[in-house]
Amino acid sequence: MNRDRAPHHPLIQRLIDARQVTDALFAIVKPEFLYERPIRERHRIVFYIGHLEAFDRNLFDQRVCDLPAFNPELDQLFAFGIDPVDGGFPTDQPADWPSLEIVRGYALTAREQIDRAFNGLSGHDVAQSEASRQLLNVAIEHRLMHAETLAYMLHQLPLAQKVTELREPVVTRPEHRDALSSMVSVPAGATALGMPREAGRFGWDNEFGEMRVDVPAFEIDRHMVTNGAFRDFIDAGGYRDPTWWTAKDWAWKEAEQIEHPACWSLGEVNGGNRAWMLRTMFDDVPLPTDWPVYLSHAEASAYARWAGKTLPTEAQWQRAAHGAPFAKSGNFDFRSWDPKPVDAYPDNVSAFGAEGQFGNGWEWTSTLFDALPGFEAFPFYLGYSANFFDGQHFVLKGGSARTAQCMLRPEFRNWFQPRYQYVYAGFRCVRGD
Repeated sequence: MNRDRAPHHPLIQRLIDARQVTDALFAIVKPEFLYERPIRERHRIVFYIGHLEAFDRNLFDQRVCDLPAFNPELDQLFAFGIDPVDGGFPTDQPADWPSLEIVRGYALTAREQIDRAFNGLSGHDVAQSEASRQLLNVAIEHRLMHAETLAYMLHQLPLAQKVTELREPVVTRPEHRDALSSMVSVPAGATALGMPREAGRFGWDNEFGEMRVDVPAFEIDRHMVTNGAFRDFIDAGGYRDPTWWTAKDWAWKEAEQIEHPACWSLGEVNGGNRAWMLRTMFDDVPLPTDWPVYLSHAEASAYARWAGKTLPTEAQWQRAAHGAPFAKSGNFDFRSWDPKPVDAYPDNVSAFGAEGQFGNGWEWTSTLFDALPGFEAFPFYLGYSANFFDGQHFVLKGGSARTAQCMLRPEFRNWFQPRYQYVYAGFRCVRGD
């Protein structure tokens, strides 16, 4: 992009910066493995090389600038991702996709076309158009969401298929994990979900329609549930006892023969003894017992029942987070590839003493994802939220190490289906008075 022209509007520069994040992720995969599908519910990696640029091109065309079609077939092929629920997994083969040369050529051409058009826009043009600002924010956050999706997808790739020089040291103090099981009291009070449309801030369509909720007093775990605490559930036979599982979750667990979180495995250590190992992004390491456990909603719910507690509602989680400095101290904004101990950021604490609610892992709630009052779908992206108001997705709050800082706003609502193990998502439990 020609930087001798007038300076870009900050939103255009943020989009350029976000591209660097996703470009770096694709560079982690050895080229011969870009047609792999690390997670069966997701597209092959190559799809996302085309998708990120196609999404921006399709979004901006005739809305922010004129972008004449140069390959309508690929515009359509790369337009949308997938989210199959309980089966219906994609069956495409690598040969069904265009060559890597064609995909990369399309992505480069689309990006250059957008850049040429943006070079003709002044900062004043963008600043004076609320619609343009909204669309640029959508493009930025959409790309950064995919940066996180790509990270947990690449996490599932065999280590031999990745460039592993980026591995980082494991930070853990396993001897102190018993000190991480306390709860804090949250008094009764009101909390707000979402934000009013007149707030003047960017948000996705499901974030608007502020709803005030009166929340009775409750207790919540001071920290996210750790690997060590969840290992106790496994050792107690939690995966063998249907008492702790809903009928659907148990059927899924049995059909898929699931016996532990997705990144756990039993490996040989100390002369043949078996011990739990954890797959980090670039290594297999002895299980760090003070890291947050990452798992599905189904597994988190089973643990909560076993512990005599529940998952928090979205309103309880939001109430517990009151006063937290959500964008200052914490493990987020691509600062690391893997989690840190759940008590690593004592300054990331709410007014009631709940630590680390923003960063280090999304947190499951018991609330089904649905519209807030007065919901209006984005006219340029009608299915972004509304397609998932289906009673089969649960709200997550907070953020992970791979969540961009801009999405750590308290109003942001993530969501996933309950029997999906791969998100960088953990949980904490609550108990009513």
